[in-house]
Amino acid sequence: MRVILMTGKGGVGKTSVAAATGLRCAELGYRTLVLSTDPAHSLADSFDMELGHEPKQIRPKLWGAELDALLELEGNWGSVKRYITQVLQARGLEGVQAEELAILPGMDEIFGLVRMKRHYDEGDFDVLIIDSAPTGTALRLLSLPEVGGWYMRRFYKPFQNISVALRPLVEPLFKPIAGFSLPDKEVMDAPYEFYEQIEALEKVLTDNSQTSVRLVANPEKMVIKESLRAHAYLSLYNVSTDLVVANRIIPDEVEDPFFQRWKENQKQYRQEIHDNFHPLPVKEVPLFSQEMCGMEALERLKETLYKDEDPAQVYYKENTIRVVQDNNQYSLELYLPGVPKNQVQLSKSGDELNIRIGNHRRNLVLPQALAALQPGGAKMEEDYLKIRFSEQVKV
Repeated sequence: MRVILMTGKGGVGKTSVAAATGLRCAELGYRTLVLSTDPAHSLADSFDMELGHEPKQIRPKLWGAELDALLELEGNWGSVKRYITQVLQARGLEGVQAEELAILPGMDEIFGLVRMKRHYDEGDFDVLIIDSAPTGTALRLLSLPEVGGWYMRRFYKPFQNISVALRPLVEPLFKPIAGFSLPDKEVMDAPYEFYEQIEALEKVLTDNSQTSVRLVANPEKMVIKESLRAHAYLSLYNVSTDLVVANRIIPDEVEDPFFQRWKENQKQYRQEIHDNFHPLPVKEVPLFSQEMCGMEALERLKETLYKDEDPAQVYYKENTIRVVQDNNQYSLELYLPGVPKNQVQLSKSGDELNIRIGNHRRNLVLPQALAALQPGGAKMEEDYLKIRFSEQVKV
């Protein structure tokens, strides 16, 4: 199955791009599902029809769905949520407060990705397009298999078996004192099952022959910075980006003086998008004169984006950014084919790494792991600029 994740800052048009991509894939004969995992769904508005939690057919070969995070969370984490709620209520919290605190931050987002894995396993579709903006909170959970693997296999599993075996003996003494029951087998099984799901999900997301992220951005300063940050986080977890869509560009035929300053700013930011995401391919989409709502509007967007192309292809196969850790030392590897090292100049300001190559400048928003460190040298190897980072020396 081909998996395409559309991500971007809110309001940039990623839902419209996801819907138009789904139209083109279905047109080419792929069984295609467009799945919205954004809490503020707008996919139904794009297609101008009602959609629910389960896939609904929109056209031949095309289905759409809007994830209900609470239903998905209940199916995957319901027993743990109910137990945590019981514990919190026993400690004096009101019912609603206890239920809200029982849902850990980022859980709804990660279960949106788990839903993606379920469709991947079922194999009912050829192309799965996710309308979502995975944040750093959700993506950090993808490091769980590496961080928690030893603990889950060597410690949690034996502890789980002992706990289930002793529960009937200890429960009569425990509940009158604590005010709540010990966890049963269903509750104890859920964390390990969750760990296994994330481990399997990581393998799908990091396989760049099947899974790609497409960044949707507007030519605006804050949007570009957010997109760069998302790209850095995706790269930190080895999730490949294969395309950038620069959306809502004011067309040349708009000559009203009111838009002149906007056009001048967009010209500058369009160049920044090409420079800062190089060598990723960039598709530019104009600002249309009508709202992107309904099939007619989506058909126009589809033609503008893809024409005769197959959007299920992998547009770019190299990982443009890699973060490598070796003996507590980090290095950032940036794909810059054909650039000699003597043309590269580095400087750092806050969480941004400024890279100057000849007359071109690239700003890279660093992931949190590197933001507190200082660049300590660089070298070119096999078209990658490898930048070492070290602790900042305190004076």
